[in-house]
Amino acid sequence: MEVIKTDIEGVVIIKPRVFTDARGYFFESYSKREFDEKVRPVDFVQDNESCSTRGVMRGLHFQRPPFTQSKLVRCVNGAVLDVAVDIRKGSPTYGQHVAVELTEDNHLQFFVPRGFAHGFAVLSDVAVFQYKCDEFYHPEADGGISILDSSLGIDWHIDPSDAILSEKDTRHALLKDFDSPFDINIDLYDK
Repeated sequence: MEVIKTDIEGVVIIKPRVFTDARGYFFESYSKREFDEKVRPVDFVQDNESCSTRGVMRGLHFQRPPFTQSKLVRCVNGAVLDVAVDIRKGSPTYGQHVAVELTEDNHLQFFVPRGFAHGFAVLSDVAVFQYKCDEFYHPEADGGISILDSSLGIDWHIDPSDAILSEKDTRHALLKDFDSPFDINIDLYDK
């Protein structure tokens, strides 16, 4: 696997080595040994999957301490624009984001460490999205910032007026009104 660094430390794109022949393709989607060596040791404990239609936007989510999560995400069917926003107080990249298009064809994966809000927009008719988490889901620790906050400067590749959002995601604060539970000293990987 190839690890592609981004403009924000800790947030990386992972490009697997894909083998193709007349039968189709094969690739190793996750190897703890290789991930720990090339990215960082992470103990993933839960896998999640969602299926959404064009225009669905999910996010921008995170879990508050002490239940913070790192995520390794990928799109196994269709296409999404996936985004991580730095919400660590005092960070030189606070409020900045990294966006990457994840598709069934490019097989890219996106690692989102703790201290970041995460979300995605569905660009295809249907998208099946999978992610590994290094902490279990704790509904009482659920948090988010508005996925439609224009101050973040995210080009979601869909018209926000056509976005399909959950009721919960319509209630998240704008970044300017948000009191982050994270600071620059958060360990992005370990508890």
